[in-house]
Amino acid sequence: MQNSPLPNAKPLYDAARDWGADLAAVADTSRLAGIETDPPELLQGYPRAVSMAVHLADGIMDPVTSRPTPLYARHYQNVNALLDHIATRVSGLLQSWGGKALPVPASQILCEERFTASISHKAVAIQAGLGWQGKPTILVTPQFGPRVRLVTVLTDLALPANKPLKNRCAKCTHCVEACPAGAIRNASTALHYATRSEALDLDACVGRLRSNEQEKHIPPYLCGVCVSACPWGKPKDSQKL
Repeated sequence: MQNSPLPNAKPLYDAARDWGADLAAVADTSRLAGIETDPPELLQGYPRAVSMAVHLADGIMDPVTSRPTPLYARHYQNVNALLDHIATRVSGLLQSWGGKALPVPASQILCEERFTASISHKAVAIQAGLGWQGKPTILVTPQFGPRVRLVTVLTDLALPANKPLKNRCAKCTHCVEACPAGAIRNASTALHYATRSEALDLDACVGRLRSNEQEKHIPPYLCGVCVSACPWGKPKDSQKL
């Protein structure tokens, strides 16, 4: 690991926010041991991961009550493009400080059977302390609930790492009741689930996602209903937790 030229990560966070990120934090990748990556050695030589999030617009998310809308579909794609831009800029900054950097695409499914990518941005964000894993296995942040999209930049700079947050879903079942596929099992919440199937019926979820693709202007594997339903993501004056 390279010696960090910084006493803290604030200059990094400030730059990420200037480029469009709403949240940013750093994870110690040793806490990610055992997660699936593609390639398997992806994390080797990268002891830190910068996790960044962009807040999805409430005006886009509020109407997503039973199925994705064309507006949400386009917004989703635009935010992913913004995240990739932010990751590229952050990588350049880390390299200018003498480190190595590897930006991981914000949205790129490599295996459509198991729905895996190069790395789980959600897993990185949880270990970076951006939020906790909700009942549908999505990230829930204190500031914006699950109404965020994520991106990751791996680095060998010795940036100070953050700690995970306590799960705050408790007995809330808004996402369980809203899921049009009935796929969320309402499993007891913890820092993480032992397996995805403990929390989610993936076959039911994917079946619903594929039915959404038949609707005009909806790209593959897009829903957003559980994201919209979560009280943590609603405007603060309307939250009823």
